[in-house]
Amino acid sequence: MTVQDTSPAAGLAPRDAAGSAPEKPAAKPVRRLPVQKDWPTSAIVATQFGILVVIIAAWEIAATTGMISAFFWSKPSAIWHTLIIFVTEGDAWVDIGFTFRSTIFGFLLGTTVGSLFGLSFWWSRNYAAIVQPYIICFESIPKLALAPLIILVFGLGLSSKVAIAFALTFVISTLTTFAGVKALDPDGEKLFYSLGATRWQVFRKLVVPFCAPWIISVLRVNIGLALTGAIVGEFIASQHGLGRAILYAGQTYDIALVWVAVLVLSTLAVIMYATVSWIESVLRKGTRQ
Repeated sequence: MTVQDTSPAAGLAPRDAAGSAPEKPAAKPVRRLPVQKDWPTSAIVATQFGILVVIIAAWEIAATTGMISAFFWSKPSAIWHTLIIFVTEGDAWVDIGFTFRSTIFGFLLGTTVGSLFGLSFWWSRNYAAIVQPYIICFESIPKLALAPLIILVFGLGLSSKVAIAFALTFVISTLTTFAGVKALDPDGEKLFYSLGATRWQVFRKLVVPFCAPWIISVLRVNIGLALTGAIVGEFIASQHGLGRAILYAGQTYDIALVWVAVLVLSTLAVIMYATVSWIESVLRKGTRQ
């Protein structure tokens, strides 16, 4: 008499106490990644505009009904009336032009000189090792604290505002470009030299194109820093500028004029930032070709 082997090793499925084979576990449902549908641009713009309208309407109602102090917060209707006067009868265009010129000059000067200074570190490691601690030390100094000294040296005009904007953008451009120089592949340099290239040719055809994306990446940061430097200089002492208008309005408790100057300044900042972003995209496409 043979005994039938019902163990799993014999190829038969194990059975429970009732003698029936256990059911197979149900397969787990396949999880799919959530899919988000992007809104059309018109819907996004309409939503943004609607949010702005709601904020302005709530502000106007709260100031009119006394829920918030109209003296400290003003209200949109008063701000709009002040804006019309500021643009048509005030020094709006003079102040905008002054702030714009100081920002652009400081931005261009700081970015250009800082980038060239950072690229110069490639020529000598000893030179870079000597100068780098001074650059880091200057970076750690709060440049805005030096603004009164800069005003005393350069005067109340445009040059002092450009100098402050230059001080804020110069170090950022230098350190960013130097980081690109340090990331340069030494094997690429050896390849150029092995093909008979001179040191100037290596710098012009390898180092500069390699560091170009690093220089371009700092443009949007520098435009904001340059505008900050120009406004701080106008806060301290200036004959013109949006910063001077904000300071004057605050001292005379003209809150509506403060909001007008802030609104104009924000618009100017957005325009300059969008322009620099467009220039950055064009330069990036040029470096890829």
